[in-house]
Amino acid sequence: MIKKYRKRKIIRQLMIFPQAEGWDDVVKFPEVVSLNVGGMYYTTRLSTLRRFEDSMLAVMFSGRHRIPKDTEGRYFIDRDGKYFGDVLNFLRNGDLPPREHVRAVYREAQYYSLGPLQDTLEEVQPLAGEKVRQAFLDLMPYYKENLERIIEIAKLRAMQRKARFAKLKICVYKEEMPITPYEYPFFNTVRFERSESESKLFEHHCEVDVSFGPWDAVADVYDLLHCIDTDLATRGITVEHQCIGVCDKHLINHYYCKRPIYEFKITWW
Repeated sequence: MIKKYRKRKIIRQLMIFPQAEGWDDVVKFPEVVSLNVGGMYYTTRLSTLRRFEDSMLAVMFSGRHRIPKDTEGRYFIDRDGKYFGDVLNFLRNGDLPPREHVRAVYREAQYYSLGPLQDTLEEVQPLAGEKVRQAFLDLMPYYKENLERIIEIAKLRAMQRKARFAKLKICVYKEEMPITPYEYPFFNTVRFERSESESKLFEHHCEVDVSFGPWDAVADVYDLLHCIDTDLATRGITVEHQCIGVCDKHLINHYYCKRPIYEFKITWW
């Protein structure tokens, strides 16, 4: 399935290059190829570009497509060439990029449909850690939607108040509070789990802008807060937060909510 997807992607990308019309029209490339990738110059062997036959580079230089040249006769690829050297190093001898280049080189591997490079990079940091983090976030109901809601509310609030920043109240809780001693007489039980009907007595919505939770994983509230910080930062959004207390809503008998409430401060400029 993945290979079929990559093949379709390659076909779409290569539509910009004219195809050779027949065997007599097959493009002959030199053994040593000079490249202009977005204004950056590289030189490599033709066999290096063809190393993985199902990649976009191998198809481009297979002879079935005409690749444009710059004024100096270099084959031109209209792509930012900053990380193309890292791609070539992997094609030459399997070298991996430095950690600070991994994410960018991964995007290049996706563009050029270099499956082996993608697969290898997914097993090293920081992408390996991202897979673990995403496995945790997949347990979180409406995580992406809640992030978008935070941004939407913060932007609207700042615009309405003509302010540099906006403050939101965010509830982040891993689990509902366990059975307390005060609940034993009410439920007439010594069980440490509530039944579905008993749990409904405790359902409520805290008076906050956005609420995250609950989730079933070892990762705690601080881990989720770190995820929120990270994902907002990738959007260029500066955020500070602090715990300002707990929800004190009275639910039943001696039971109060006690979910932690955080104040998020999002600065726009």
